[in-house]
Formats: sequence, structure tokens, C-alpha cells
Amino acid sequence: MTSNRRRFLKSSLASSTLVAMGAATVPEFLGRSARAAVAVDKAGPSSRKSDERILVVVQLLGGNDGLNTVVPHGIDGYNRGRRTLRIGSSQVQKITPEIGLHPAMGGMGKLLEKNRLAIVQGVGYPNPDRSHFRSMEIWEVGRLANDARTLETGWLGRAIDQKGRRPGEDPPAMHVGGRSLPQALRSRHTEVPALESLAGYKLQLTGTDAERRAERSALGEMAAAERKRDDPVLGFIRQTTLSAYESSSRLEQVASKAGKSRYPNFGLAKRLEMIAQIIKAGFGTRIFYTSLDGFDTHANQLATHAALLTELSDSIAAFHEDLADAGQADRVALLTFSEFGRRVAENASLGTDHGAAAPVFLVGPVAKAGLIGAHPTFDDLDDGDLKHHTDFRRVYASLLTDWLDCPTEPVLGPGFNPLPLLRKA
Repeated sequence: MTSNRRRFLKSSLASSTLVAMGAATVPEFLGRSARAAVAVDKAGPSSRKSDERILVVVQLLGGNDGLNTVVPHGIDGYNRGRRTLRIGSSQVQKITPEIGLHPAMGGMGKLLEKNRLAIVQGVGYPNPDRSHFRSMEIWEVGRLANDARTLETGWLGRAIDQKGRRPGEDPPAMHVGGRSLPQALRSRHTEVPALESLAGYKLQLTGTDAERRAERSALGEMAAAERKRDDPVLGFIRQTTLSAYESSSRLEQVASKAGKSRYPNFGLAKRLEMIAQIIKAGFGTRIFYTSLDGFDTHANQLATHAALLTELSDSIAAFHEDLADAGQADRVALLTFSEFGRRVAENASLGTDHGAAAPVFLVGPVAKAGLIGAHPTFDDLDDGDLKHHTDFRRVYASLLTDWLDCPTEPVLGPGFNPLPLLRKA
């Protein structure tokens, strides 16, 4: 072995070598991940394939005004509560004679025409909490307030734990964006990486070009050697180091091959474009999570909300078109949700305050396009808010059982029957 490779092996595996000095030096999360990986190995060969189904979650931060997103323009209660902020029948993209999409959502309207968009109405949970922090926690954890406060993991994190992960596999989930890791992705056994840009995943190797090439070559030799080791924890940590370098190299290649972007110039569009690049590169990651902020529209809502919905709609439409052109659209489902909707009545600042029930969107190979469930009634409000009729955990149950092949009860608890939202393969 050359001196370059010796230097590389010594530096890159320094943290792994500490493990041999005693169990106390093993970071707790790596020990958990290693034991989980060994359990998966003992369970038998992996059935994962590069064509497995993928879930993308777009969280709308701040509490999206569902009433001005999926607009009940033909229902009297809406027009009574929204004297200034209402969207008229002549403006909406009609879905039914009474309900339509906000006029800024032309991209989503086209997805609806292509039978690629389902809109689940009246989604929420019992005894709604109008605090941003508490309601986000409930949605991200997948449990109600008392349980959410005691659980350290999120609903997708528990799903990741159910599936398990082998050393060297691509990360099962990835957070894309600058926000701190959402609680939805926190698990007991797997660290979920956060990615702000593909450039951030470049291999940070040192030395001359020749030395860096030698270091990259050494990675392959190390990977082959690690497969023969018997120490599960030490082998896992070293293999995880190699996996990180290998993933970095593949992402570098993705970034270098990216041509002229067809995505609109929005932050969300760029994040979804990055996710599409990773999917098209054949990564085994099955869950991607990102967000769009700014929906806490207490004042001067009309223009702000229209701009946000344009970004949301055009970005998702470009993402779906990109995947469709690559032959990947039928293996990707995209969910949008927000921590709550807004009040029926507008406020004196030409905005809306925190509410309760709201619609969620599902894009992809949906079982039925269009509206799912009735619009909540305006004749029976909860302290001025729409009441939910569909628990959000039933939406999650559909994604877990029908899309991610994950048992629902260990993740959400008992009693949440999945809705028929997505076509099964």
C-alpha cells in the first residue's frame, strides 16, 4: 500500500479506531445503529431495490389558509366570513361547482387534469391546538399532545426504525433545506442527514490531484476488507464512514451532470430539483423531507398567500414533470401538510388567525384524483374554526401501509385505518 493510502486510512478511520479502546468511546447513536444493522442482517437478505417507492413530504410552515387554497367559493359560509379576502367564483380553477383551487395554483391544476392530484379535505385531529409549536409537534410526532410530549421520535423516524438499515446502505431518509432536522425524521437507531446543497456533500479529501485519486481508490479496497470483519460495531462504523464517502462521490457526479434547470426560480423548486437529481441517480433513500415557510398570514394576506401558493404549485408541478420525463413519476408520492388551517373569519388586519382543519395534497399515482371527503360545514364551527372529519393519522397510515410497506400500529398506535389514496403496485 502506498504512503498516500496509509495516510488516508489512518486519518479517515481515526474515529473508528477509538472503538477498539472500549465501548464507552462509541458514540451512542452509532452503537444503536450498529446493533440495529446487525439485527437486519440476521433477519435475512435485503429486499430493497433501486425502484422502490419514494415519499416526499413538503411541510407548509406557519399554518396555511386552507380556505383560500381549496376555495369553497360557492358556499355561503365562506363568502360571509371572507368579505375582503374571498376568492370569487370567476377567479378560481373550478374542481366542482362549489369548490376550486386558488388562481395562483395553475401548476397543481394541470396535475389535477392529469389525474395526479388528490385533495383530502377536512384533515386535523381532536381538540386542536392553535399553538404553532404544539400543533407542529403533534403532526410531526404522529401522536396527540400528551404522547407527543414524551416521544423523542417522529412518525417517519419510527417507520425508519421498523425497516432497519444495513451498513453501507444509502440513508433511508434525508432532510433537504436549512431548517433544523424536523422531529418527524428523528429515530432511535438511524441518524438522518440534512442537505442544503449538493456542493455540501463534496468529498473533502486533501493533497494533490494524484493523492486524492489514490485516496478515492483506497475507499474501494477498504469497503471490500470491511465486509470480512466480524466485529459488528467496529465494522458498522467503518462501513458507515465509507458509505458517507461513497454517497458524497455519487452526489458529486449528480451535480456535475446537471444541465440547464427547467425549474422556476424559487427556493422550494431548487430543493425539489435536488431531490429529483438524487432519485434519478439511483439512490436507495426512500423518504425526503423539505418545507416552505411564510404561511402565518395574520396581516395583508392576499398578495403574500398568492405568492406562496405560486411557489408551491409551480415547484411541485416542475418536480413531477421532471420525474415523469425520467420515467420515475409512478414511484414517487408527494404529501403537503401544514400544522393547522386558518379561521373562517378574516381579521381587521386583512389577514387570518390560527385555525384548525385544512386540506392536504397528495401528488403522484393517486387512486382517485380530485376531492377526497366532504368540505367541512360552516354551520357547525369549533370556536370559529372548521371541524375536522378526517384524522391526519389516517393519511399517514395510507402512506405507511400502501406506499412504504411499513406496519402502521408501531408507528401511529392502534385504530387508524388507511384511506384509499394511492394506487398499489
